[in-house]
Amino acid sequence: MEQVEVRLGDRSYGIKIGYGILNDFGQAYSDMGFAISVVIVTNPTVAELYLKPVRQGLEAAGCRVTVLTMPDGEEHKTLETARELYGGLIQAGIDRSSMLVALGGGVVGDTAGFVAATYLRGIDFVQVPTTLEAQVDASVGGKTAVDHPLGKNMVGAFHQPRMVYIDTETLMSLPRREVAAGTSEVIKHGIIRDPELFGFLENNLEAMVDLELAPEDLIWVIARNCQIKAGVVSSDETEKGLREILNYGHTVGHAIEVVTEYQEFKHGEAVSLGMIAAGKIALDKGLWHPDDFDRQTELLRRLGIQKGVNHLDPLALLDRMESDKKVRDGVIRFVLPESIGQASTCDTVTRDEMLNGIAFMMKIH
Repeated sequence: MEQVEVRLGDRSYGIKIGYGILNDFGQAYSDMGFAISVVIVTNPTVAELYLKPVRQGLEAAGCRVTVLTMPDGEEHKTLETARELYGGLIQAGIDRSSMLVALGGGVVGDTAGFVAATYLRGIDFVQVPTTLEAQVDASVGGKTAVDHPLGKNMVGAFHQPRMVYIDTETLMSLPRREVAAGTSEVIKHGIIRDPELFGFLENNLEAMVDLELAPEDLIWVIARNCQIKAGVVSSDETEKGLREILNYGHTVGHAIEVVTEYQEFKHGEAVSLGMIAAGKIALDKGLWHPDDFDRQTELLRRLGIQKGVNHLDPLALLDRMESDKKVRDGVIRFVLPESIGQASTCDTVTRDEMLNGIAFMMKIH
C-alpha cells in the first residue's frame, strides 16, 4: 500500500492507495481512532458493488452504521439533494461526534463533503473514491460543492477529509468512457506539473484507458496524481494563488457542462475539451512551444472523447464563462500552459482569443 500525506498542520491527513484493499477499510478506519457513529453516503450503483465490504468492515470494527443514498449523476449534485441528506442525518441522530463516509465518485464525494462541511456547522468525513476522476482529483484537497443552474460548483466550502482511502481495483467495474474521462484529469496534472507523468501517458495511454496496466503501475499513476494535488493544496489550500493551476481546462469545461445541462459530457470529457481550447489560446499568445502544443493535442486526440461538439454555441459558452466562479473583477481568468509540466494563470485573454480557442476545440476529432 502506498501512502501520500496532505500536509496542513493539525488538519493533515493521509491518502492510502492499494489494489484490492476495500475489505480492509474497516480496520484502517478503526486504526485511526475515528468515531464509532458512522453514516455512509453513496448512490445505488456504487452501493450494489461496494457498500457490503465497507459496511461489514466498519461493523466488524465496532461501528454503528447508517446508510444514506443519493441519486446517481451530476444533475443531482444540487442543494435539493443536500437538503434530503440533511434530513436523513437528522432522522438518524447524527451529531458532531459522528463521521460521514463518502463512498462513490466525484458527485458523491463533492455532495457528501459539502453536507459534512455544513451539517451542524461541520462534521468529519472520509473519502472512499471509486472512480478514476475522484481518485486522482476530486477526493483530495477539501473542495466540496453542489451545482447551481447558473454555474457548476457555485455553492461550496473548503472542508478537508480526515482520510482518503483508495482501492484501485474498484476502477475495474467502470465503463471505458468513464475511465477515459478520468484520464483527462491525469493528463491535466502532467501538463501543469509533471513531465514524467505526461511522458508515461504518451507511452501507455491505451493501456491506461483499457485498465491493462499492471496493478503496481496503476497504483503509481494514482499515487503520483495524489502527490501532485497534495503538494499544491499544502501550499495553497483555499486557492489564493498556486492552486488555481489545477483549474486548467476547467474554464471552458465548466461552461460546456452548464450549457449542456450536464446531460451530454462527463466532467473529464468537458475538461479535455477545455484543455484543447486553452492550449490553442496559449499557442496564440506565444506562451508555449508549438511542439508542446502538438504533444498535448495529439494525446488528447488519442483519448478519443472530443467528438460531437459542433452543435455547441461559442457565444453561449462565452456568456457562461463570464459567470464562472473563477472570474475576478469581471475578468475571465485562464490557466495556460507554458511547457509540459509548467502552467500559470492569465487574465489578459481577449474575446477573440477565446473564440479562436473554442473554434479549434470544435474542429478537433
